[in-house]
Amino acid sequence: MMIKKIEPYLPPSDQIRELIIYGREDCHLCQDMMLALQRLQQQVSFDFKVVDIDSDPELAKRYGERIPVLMSPLINQEICHYFLDLAALDDYLGKFR
Repeated sequence: MMIKKIEPYLPPSDQIRELIIYGREDCHLCQDMMLALQRLQQQVSFDFKVVDIDSDPELAKRYGERIPVLMSPLINQEICHYFLDLAALDDYLGKFR
């Protein structure tokens, strides 16, 4: 009897490496997180986009003052909030290496 090894499903790496920052304008913590991510992009391959929570009442209600929030849209997982947690981001990206 042959045993078939089942490979775990890995989504395309461009989806894995696309992140979202939920924040708002005039938020210094949001700016700090964006700058930290831009610096990190020189060493690690990923993309991020910024979504202004004030453009969507549901997002504003969900996140309120707990911003910025770095999210993985792929698995709808919060990676960190307020400050960039390098260990948490590395852990998230490392799951898919």
